[in-house]
Amino acid sequence: MDYEIKTLGKFKYIEEGEGEPLVLLHGLFGALSNFRDLLDYFRQYNKVVIPMLPLFDLNILETTVGGLAKYVHKFIETLGYQKVHLLGNSLGGHVALVYLLKHPEAPIRSLTLTGSSGLFENGMGETYPKRGDYEYIRKKTELTFHDPAMATQELVDEVFGIVNNRLQVIKIIALAKSAIRHNLGEELSDIKIPTLLVWGQNDTITPPMVGEEFHRLIPNSELHLIDKCGHAPMMEVPGEFNVILHGFLERVEKQVS
Repeated sequence: MDYEIKTLGKFKYIEEGEGEPLVLLHGLFGALSNFRDLLDYFRQYNKVVIPMLPLFDLNILETTVGGLAKYVHKFIETLGYQKVHLLGNSLGGHVALVYLLKHPEAPIRSLTLTGSSGLFENGMGETYPKRGDYEYIRKKTELTFHDPAMATQELVDEVFGIVNNRLQVIKIIALAKSAIRHNLGEELSDIKIPTLLVWGQNDTITPPMVGEEFHRLIPNSELHLIDKCGHAPMMEVPGEFNVILHGFLERVEKQVS
C-alpha cells in the first residue's frame, strides 16, 4: 500500500480523501494492508483514516482492550475529527465498542463491526502461538479465510515474524486474554447509533451466530451475512463488502439530513 503514513505526536496513521471521517480499526494480526480495497474505494467519498494501533508499544498493564480504546479516544480527540464513521474488524471492533461505551459523547455517527470480538471468539487455540513452526502458523492463518489461498506468503511471513518475537507474543497473549475477559453482552443495549454488522457465513473465529447475537443486543443494527467468506470480509470479498458499507453510510446520511 503506497500511502503516506503521517505522524502527529505518538500517533501514526494514514489519512486519504475528503469528507466525513471513516476511521478503520484493525485486529490483533491486522495490518494497514487489510483495508487496501476499502481505502481505495471510499477515499472517493470520505476522509479514510487508519490509525496504527499500538499493539506492541503500550506497557504491559495497558496492553488491554481498554488501553487500546483509550488510545483511539485520544487519537480522535487530538485530530479533532467530527461526524466520524467508525469501523472495526475482529479486535478492532471490540476496541470500537469499548470506546463508544466509555465515551457516549464521542462524535461518532455510525459504527460498523465485522468479525468483531466482544461476545465470543475462538482464539488461535490453546497451543498458540507456536514459535518456530512455519507450517503451523500457515495453517492457522488460513483459518481466517474461507479461501485458504487468501493466506499469502506475505501475510503468513508477517504473522510468523510476530510470533517469533518473544515480547510481541507476550503482548498478543495479554490482548487476547483481555478480549476474553471483557465480555460486553450486558452493555450493548447502550449503543444507540446506527450499527452495521457484516459477517462471513464461514467465519470460524467469530461464527455467524456471534453476528446474530450482536444484532439482537444492539438496538439500531442491521446484519448482513456473506456466503463463502471468513473472518475478514473486507479482504476476502471487498467488492460485496464495499457495496454493503456504502449503502449503509448513504442511509445514515439520509436519516440525519
